[in-house]
Amino acid sequence: MMAAPSGGGCSGCLDCLHDIVHALSMGSCLTVEQRPAMATGGAHKGRDVKERKEKVEGRIIGNGVGNLACMFTRQGKKGTNQDAMVVWENFNGRSDTIFCGVFDGHGPHGHIVARKVRDTLPSKLRALIYDDFGESPICNSDGSILEETLSPYADEEDKSPVSVEKGERQESFLSMKDSFRKAFRVTDKELKLNRNIDSICSGSTAVTLIKQGQDLIVANLGDSRAVLGTRDQNGRLVAHQLTVDLKPDHPREARRIRRCNGRVFAHQDEPDVSRLWLPNCNSPGLAMARAFGDFCLKDFGLICVPEVTYRQISKKDEFIILATDGVWDVLTNQEVMDVVASCSERSSAARSIVDLANQAWRFKYPTSKTDDCATICLFLDVEDKAAGLSVSSSVASKGTGSQAQPRKPRLHTSVPPEDVDDGSESNISGDERSLDSFTRLNTLLALPKLGDTSLKIK
Repeated sequence: MMAAPSGGGCSGCLDCLHDIVHALSMGSCLTVEQRPAMATGGAHKGRDVKERKEKVEGRIIGNGVGNLACMFTRQGKKGTNQDAMVVWENFNGRSDTIFCGVFDGHGPHGHIVARKVRDTLPSKLRALIYDDFGESPICNSDGSILEETLSPYADEEDKSPVSVEKGERQESFLSMKDSFRKAFRVTDKELKLNRNIDSICSGSTAVTLIKQGQDLIVANLGDSRAVLGTRDQNGRLVAHQLTVDLKPDHPREARRIRRCNGRVFAHQDEPDVSRLWLPNCNSPGLAMARAFGDFCLKDFGLICVPEVTYRQISKKDEFIILATDGVWDVLTNQEVMDVVASCSERSSAARSIVDLANQAWRFKYPTSKTDDCATICLFLDVEDKAAGLSVSSSVASKGTGSQAQPRKPRLHTSVPPEDVDDGSESNISGDERSLDSFTRLNTLLALPKLGDTSLKIK
């Protein structure tokens, strides 16, 4: 117990100082992640911060392989790779819990926004969720399968019913959903207040999940997607889409946007791509109805409220794919399932999806610039099929080596595999690669007069 300071100015101050030093020497009750960063010399400060991020136990933020998941991203032809991703095993210190997320940035600073969200959102979710739910967020004592009715186009105030049973179980799920939404709102607010990140005309999508035991919570914001690979009654592997792409042209999204005086229409050069526009000028042309950032549109119908759904994992469920729209724009859900099923080693599944997506871009849209692609493959049956995982060798290589090339569904094209840099942290700026003409997707049709004019808008 700290001694009371003695009377007298100097003596009292010295006693107080001694007590403070003694208390500090006993250590802090904060975890490593909770402790504030200590000031260091200018030459080493940036490196120390980077090292602290990389040493978070169980977390992978670049191309690599973990015990339960593999992940891979590749830069497209539009400039800096604006996709980011994270897999965090042993989430909240629990061996049965994992967090996964992919984030697709857009705008001149989209890559910065996506990485900022990647680095901050998981911790906020952990603090909000597990302060209220120390154990499993959903009680599954009777083994029943509970799943929220998918209503992915609900407004923030929407009170649509869910199929979760009434009572304590339903209350727990609704509280869990509220925690997810609050974490997303807090993250968005911090972006707005961050003076080091210009997010006026830049933003990011997010599709995230927490798997704890057999409980699966998925939260989606924008047009990235989560798809489940499961077996039907005949034992055939089929795709079950867990999220719905939140596009501006869906009736409910469009109604909200128009109530807020935003505009939704497709440019004549892209008749199949509806976009969100400011009331009085043809900018910025955002191809999604929900996103982090993009504060020039937040008063005109764009929101950062995710759609949150629950599912109890069954023995028929084998894996989940999280990917940005660079994958889903050119590959169907079933094609992605088939890629994973055909891989000789599961550790190469994410890269195989990205490889096929790159080939599909060049074949289907030869005049368009290939979009960035990021994919996470989370395997649900690791314990049951451990012999076929090759996880131990994969973890040692961290995805850098030399896995056997998997068999992949063939595209009807003679285009050879693309030889590009596999790094997820490209140093090429968006300004160095301007768009020469309209691409089919993710193009800027008119430049706003706010900030940088070299935008890369979704």
